Amino acid sequence: MKAIEIKAITNSDGSISLEPTGLKGGISVRVLILSEEEELDEKNYLKFISNNPSLEFLNEPEENVYTIKDGKPFKN
Repeated sequence: MKAIEIKAITNSDGSISLEPTGLKGGISVRVLILSEEEELDEKNYLKFISNNPSLEFLNEPEENVYTIKDGKPFKN
């Protein structure tokens, strides 16, 4: 596995554009984003993970293993 670090600045809509990597086209890559911000707030974090295609498998019926009988009610 080869690691390449590319620094980027987010666009106004939050997206990023990458410079050429030097890798040949058509190969699979993994992208890890480490933000220099302190932390994502809860609202943005939940939005990010709810739209993350790598977590789509959690919507499959066989992943629904818990029922209302599992756990205890939360009380303030």
